[in-house]
Amino acid sequence: MSFLTEYKRVAGLGSAKSGTEHFVQQRLTAIALIPLTVLFLYTFIGALGSGHAAVIETYSRPAPALIAIMFIWAVFSHLRLGLQVVIEDYVPDHRTQQRLLIANALIWRGVAVVGLFAIARIAL
Repeated sequence: MSFLTEYKRVAGLGSAKSGTEHFVQQRLTAIALIPLTVLFLYTFIGALGSGHAAVIETYSRPAPALIAIMFIWAVFSHLRLGLQVVIEDYVPDHRTQQRLLIANALIWRGVAVVGLFAIARIAL
């Protein structure tokens, strides 16, 4: 017994087979962001207002640098996944949708790489 309509069967429009993985990734990044946000804010606020040298000294230690790296990775992964769902749900034109999905993937991954590089440069 198939739940596909005749049109979907002929057009080959069925499950993309990636919905569960996307759902789980979105939830895992959301759960990871709870403690990471608290830890990141704790280290960041501790260095805030102390000047450039204090921030460099804080993030040159392994623990704050690792927290910042994990926080940046989780934030931009969560943002990319969430924006992907919005684009897929609310952009009706297929060509525009594909362009926006490519831009979404490239922009947010690029911004994450820049942030990770900045922390790595300070830490190392």
